[in-house]
Amino acid sequence: MAKKRTYSTGPFRERAILVGVNVRSQGDYWSLDDSLAELSELARAAGANPVARFSQSMNKPSPTYIGKGKIEELAYTVKHKEVDTVIFDDELNPNQQKSLEDKLKVKVIDRTALILDVFAQRARSREGRLQIELAQTEYLLPRLAGQWSHLERLGGGVGTRGPGETQIETDRRLVRRKLSRVKKEISQIQFQRDQQRQQRTGSDTKIVALVGYTNAGKSALFNKITSSGVIERNQLFSTLDTTTRRMYMPSGILATISDTVGFVHKLPPILVAAFRATLEEALVADLLLQVVDVSSPYAAEQAQVVSDQLAEMGIGDTPRILVLNKLDLVAETADEPLTLGVLDHIDVSEFNRVVTTSATKSWGMSDLRNQLESELSTRISEKIPDLISAIPRSG
Repeated sequence: MAKKRTYSTGPFRERAILVGVNVRSQGDYWSLDDSLAELSELARAAGANPVARFSQSMNKPSPTYIGKGKIEELAYTVKHKEVDTVIFDDELNPNQQKSLEDKLKVKVIDRTALILDVFAQRARSREGRLQIELAQTEYLLPRLAGQWSHLERLGGGVGTRGPGETQIETDRRLVRRKLSRVKKEISQIQFQRDQQRQQRTGSDTKIVALVGYTNAGKSALFNKITSSGVIERNQLFSTLDTTTRRMYMPSGILATISDTVGFVHKLPPILVAAFRATLEEALVADLLLQVVDVSSPYAAEQAQVVSDQLAEMGIGDTPRILVLNKLDLVAETADEPLTLGVLDHIDVSEFNRVVTTSATKSWGMSDLRNQLESELSTRISEKIPDLISAIPRSG
């Protein structure tokens, strides 16, 4: 009897190789192995199946990203492992990407394109899709010339240069027109968001924003604090749209709290710029709750990435409470002390307070609310002398 054949009906997963370099002259607190491990998670989130990793250490950056010998080794592996895509751990310039594709004979993408792809899959709202469209279009614009490389195979000369250049310029004009349209729509959304913020907040209302690394549990904490129903998923970038709710404090302090998009190592600048409207709540916040997944082996590095990103956005000096979340994954009870040494590797001097929580077990939520209210009360009391000094005095 002939054996029955079975065929997979699941989605096709591209076979991918991950490539990273360690430039000794560019010190990084994030090791290359750790960075490639995260790149592997991003690749799986995008629908790829990583089958191999390549790494190289060098004294200074290479114009071709990796050395000639490593490219030959990579090309051999691509051919014999039937690889569909090669993913590089850093952003490639257009010339590097084109050169590597010519030598490897497969699709080449970089970390930026991979993150954009994951974001595109997660975007649900009109605002989120517009922001992804903006970032992807800005990423594509300088790479348009490579899209017409097939014209070069005609050998050049009369009849080949003109049409290619004309088509490229036409495409660039269309892309710039698209950029203008998307930016206009995002500006309208930002204006509407500003109006909504003014309606729900008065001069006495304090603004709190949840920030942190992707998948640190911000949405779960947000739901516990506000009794909301924001979607919680154990996946990268499950939250791309800002959600804001009012908070009612026993002391009578008026406040709103917002759940924002998560950060990631080597987050592309164009993505930060595109999501500026979404991150607006963090930019204007009086207090930030920086959430860290305490169960992650990279907890300290992730906390540093977020701190660096906040500093680059110009809000590194905003008061912050460090929330060490997912305590249930490393402790059996809420009262069990944290013994993983995470705090030994995080500069707690950057934070006003430190709280340990488990959103799924509701551990530490009362303490978090108390610390939150205490910190907001401190913010108000610090402003009272300034308000008094601003009162006109009678002569």
